Amino acid sequence: MKMVIAVIKPYKLDKVREALSAINVSGMTVTEVQGFGRQKGHTQTYRGSEYVVDFLPKVKLEIAINDEQTDSVLHAICEAANTNQIGDGKIFVYDLEQVMRIRTGETGHEAV
Repeated sequence: MKMVIAVIKPYKLDKVREALSAINVSGMTVTEVQGFGRQKGHTQTYRGSEYVVDFLPKVKLEIAINDEQTDSVLHAICEAANTNQIGDGKIFVYDLEQVMRIRTGETGHEAV
């Protein structure tokens, strides 16, 4: 099992969710986060004053999947979240040691 964590632009969330639904990924956790990578934020002007925005709004997706779904999930997220601009995000894949569904007590692949 794998845990896929994707950090994407907020306005791409619906498109990514639809792409994942199309390949039968049925669940995810979504968190609003802030961060920066290579773009290191940007400057904005508000009422004539210029200020630096260090942390940009992002959305973090956490998706538990079976090993055989990894390539298709990565491809779906990349296709849906890509804008060809700096700040599109990152995807991290971790090994997931154990999963348990609280309601039924199912573990492993059945719980995903």
